[in-house]
Formats: sequence, C-alpha cells, structure tokens
Amino acid sequence: MNNILQVLIGIVIVIGSISCTRESSTATGWSYNDPKNGGFDKSPYIEQETGPGLVFIEGGVFTMGQVYDDVMYDWNNMPRKATVSSFYIDETEVTNFHWLEYLYWIDRVYGDNYPEIYYKALPDTLVWRQKLGYNEPYTEYYLRHPSYRDYPVVGVNWLQANDYCVWRTDRVNELILIREGLFEFFPNQIDEDHFSTDAYLAGQYESGKRVEGITDFDPNNETRNVRMEDGILLPRYRLPTEAEWEFAAFALIGNSNQELISGAKIYPWSGNYVRNDDHKGHFYGDFRANFVRGAGDYMGVAGHLNDGADITADVYMYFPNDYGLYNMAGNVSEWVMDVYRPTSNEDVSEFRPYRGNVFQTKVKDASGSIANKYDNVDYDMDGIADYMTKFQRTMQGRSTPEEASLIDNVNIAVEEAQNLANNDKRDDANQKIQETLELVKNQDLTISFMIVKGISDNIINQPGEMHYRDITVEETVDRRNYREADNIDYRDGDIESSIYYLDASMEDKPNRMYEWGVTTLISNRARVYKGGSWSDRAYYIQPAVRRYLDERQATADIGFRCAMSRVGSPGGLGNNKR
Repeated sequence: MNNILQVLIGIVIVIGSISCTRESSTATGWSYNDPKNGGFDKSPYIEQETGPGLVFIEGGVFTMGQVYDDVMYDWNNMPRKATVSSFYIDETEVTNFHWLEYLYWIDRVYGDNYPEIYYKALPDTLVWRQKLGYNEPYTEYYLRHPSYRDYPVVGVNWLQANDYCVWRTDRVNELILIREGLFEFFPNQIDEDHFSTDAYLAGQYESGKRVEGITDFDPNNETRNVRMEDGILLPRYRLPTEAEWEFAAFALIGNSNQELISGAKIYPWSGNYVRNDDHKGHFYGDFRANFVRGAGDYMGVAGHLNDGADITADVYMYFPNDYGLYNMAGNVSEWVMDVYRPTSNEDVSEFRPYRGNVFQTKVKDASGSIANKYDNVDYDMDGIADYMTKFQRTMQGRSTPEEASLIDNVNIAVEEAQNLANNDKRDDANQKIQETLELVKNQDLTISFMIVKGISDNIINQPGEMHYRDITVEETVDRRNYREADNIDYRDGDIESSIYYLDASMEDKPNRMYEWGVTTLISNRARVYKGGSWSDRAYYIQPAVRRYLDERQATADIGFRCAMSRVGSPGGLGNNKR
C-alpha cells in the first residue's frame, strides 16, 4: 500500500513539475514568459480568426485572363499563369444597410464638429438619373428604404470604398478587444478620441478601457496593450486585388481533383450556359445571375421574370459559386485595388500580381517615436484648388455678385493654404481650409453647400488617424527590390517606358505616355472594376473581363466587397505537414 502511495505521489510531483515548466527558446534555451529573465513574451496562438462576413479562399495557381473570345477586342487581359496566396473575401457585396451603419457611426463621431467628413462618406444617389429615363424614385429610396436594405450599395467611388474598409477594420478589432474583456462599449467617442487599430497599437488610444491591459511578463511593468505579436487583432479589411477577385470568382476548386482541373470556366459556374441546366432541379432554366438578357430586356416577361430583378437584387438572391460567394457574376460590378493599364498582364508579377503600389511608412518624430495622430482634418490642397478652378469656370457668367465674391474669397484662401503646405506648414494650411469652410457655411447662398461638398471630397485624413508619408529615395539607397515610393507607372508610364526615355526634361512631367483627357481616359487614378452588373449584357459577367473608371467617380452599377489577407499557412488548420 505504501509503495502504491509513493508511486502516486511521484506521479503528482512529475505532473506538477511538467505543468510548471515554461516553454523555452530553441535558439537560446531561455524560457518564455518568465519575469526572472526579462519576460520575453510568447502568447498562445492557434491560427487567424475569420472576420465577420468573410469566407476563406484557399489560394493556388490558375490561368488568369480571358480564355474565350474577346468580343470587344480590348486585348487587355491575355491569359497567363499566376499564383494567388490564400485570403478572405466577403460572402456578398457590401449592402445599403452596411453603408447606413457606417454613415451612422461617422455622423455620431464627427457630425458635430466635422460634418464635412459625413458629406464625404455619402454615396452619390444621383447616379440613378438618366436624361431620357424616369429613375427619380431610386435617387430618394434606394439607399435608405428598408425594401432595398439587403441590396448592394452603389454610387460609391473607389476612394469611398477604401475609407469603408478602414472603418470596418477598426470596428471589428474594437469589438474583439471588448469580447476579450479589455474594453467596454464606449458610445461617446468623438472626433480624434475614437478607437482606431493603428492608434491603439501605437499607444495613442486609452478611452473606454475596462482594464489597463493584459499581463506583462516584463518585470518592470504589470500590464501592457495588446500587440500585433499576440495574434488577437485581425489584419486590415481592404479591397481585393484584381487577381484575387478573378481567382475567387472562377472558384476552380469545384472543378479540381487533386492537381487536375477539369476544364476552364467562362462564368463562375461550370458550363457554357447562363441558365441553370440541371434538369433534375426545381430551378431548371432559371437565370444564374442578374444581367441584361437583350435589347430592352432587363427582367423578362411578367409572370415568369428572367432573373427576378429590374435593377440590382438582394445580395443572396442567386446561387453561390463553389467557394460560397454570391453574385460574382451580375448584380453589380465591383471595385478592386488595381490601377488600370491595358498591358498589365505583360508586366505584373507571376506571384500575387498587382499594379498600384505606393510604399509608405509611419511618420516619426526626432526621437524616433511614432508621431501623434491627427487631431484635425487633413486636406488635399491641390485637389481643392483644382475643384475651385473648375467650379469658378462653370459659374462664370451665371453667378450673382455675392456668389462671385464668395468664390473669389475661397480661391484666395485656398491659394494661401497651398503656399503654407508647400512651406511645410501643413497644420496651418489645414486650419486655413477649416476657417474657409466656416466662412462658406455662414453665407446663405445657393452655392454654399456645393463648395462645402466639393472641399469635403478632398479630405485625405481624418481626426484620430495616424500620420503616414511616402518613403523617400534617400531611404532606399542600398535597396534592390524598389527605389521609389510610387510604383504605379513602373514599366508602363514611367520615363523609361515612354517615348521620352532620352529626354531628361520629361522626368517630372505627367501624361508622358497617357495623355489623360486628350487621347485617353487612362491615368494613375484609373481603377479596375470587375464583373458584370444588372445593366450589362452576358459578355461582361465573365470574371476575366476588366474595365476601368476614375477612382473619384461612381455609377449606379458598381459596388464592392471587402477582402482580408491570410497570414500564416495557406491551408489553415488540418493542413498536414509534408
């Protein structure tokens, strides 16, 4: 009996010693999470959490580009092999109700002191208007009426879509910290004192904390903020790249058996038909997507409508593709990240192809610390000047004396703000624009709100956001992978790729290759959008078709969905080691 007791005691001692043993470094042998040796932290981690609304897309190699007839003779997406890393993408397009949630938050946080931020976020509901068509009800009801609540938001330009992605990242990460017990719900956030992921990671947001932080194994501290190394916060929501969107739309995973892909696809579904060809199902003969069948036929014959929609439709209305993604063909076309070039297929990388890189870094002060976040609105001075020049030209001969005087005063103030910004007095320049806005708001004139809205569209940073800047050539002296911040023109628009490659005087001239507004609409602001829409013929619902539009413009048939980078293993849990 005593021997058995001794054995049991020995087992307990061994188990206890094992449970108290800390994991140690395979490089140095020092234990992790041990205050006695300095407390280098290794947080428990399994894998990336799937964010709200997202679907995991396992990446791989595919033939990107048009493999069937290019009936428009654009020749701008020639087929070639490319590899896309695993990523996440929204199950559906962003809806009107999602956007109303965004507008509500913007108004609640910024509405009192910076209403221009709210104006900037408003979709252009007038995109529905046609000169010879009666679409006026959509301008009033489409965004806000509950009948269209689950329809895709439209009238949103590329810049607004990116702003939404930033906002969504912050709201999701804020909720994660609340879920983990670190923060409380704090509805009284206002102006720069609101949660943003970057500000929190930089130690510049404290409001709403429930506790000081998580346990810090550093013997000199008791608690600390969550860090990126903890794996608790999610990566950024963003627009998908063109390659990611096309890969997700084709969903070749449904046609593959191990490494064999049985046949290419024209559409996000198998086969050559736009109707459901499963004669055993209840939906045999029904359209698989929302598009225009033919001349004047947007919805079909009463009693049995083709696609059940005259304009857009509920984002869950049609069958998903093999990844479980809805409306990757039809309903609305969708913005992607890429800058448009007609020959990108010849230039971009084979691995994660993308054109549009502008490399940036956080601004730091003289001591090397991250600069304080914005406490006011940051404006694009040149953009405002360009807008006011066009506005004055449009109003010439049509404005009243009072309106003409206001326009002149605004132009004088904008010129002063430009000079301040050019002399590295950006805070003073922003303050000048803010004072000008107050001046305009106090004028009871028809054009007052037009000017306020035009200036609002040129906001580039909002209170509470961190300062970023483009990297400089001085920082890249010894680099081989890149030398400049802006690589949009690389191999297609830069001085080396233009006919002026021997003319040094053209180095800083715009429109070296693409004479925007003269011979082409292609510029560094031209962004790709993919997929067909409710107003397109069947040709455009092929995922390989690509078109472009200025990032500042919006239409009634372009929406978007968000994506997120996958970090770590491309296969996720259950993907056995080889």
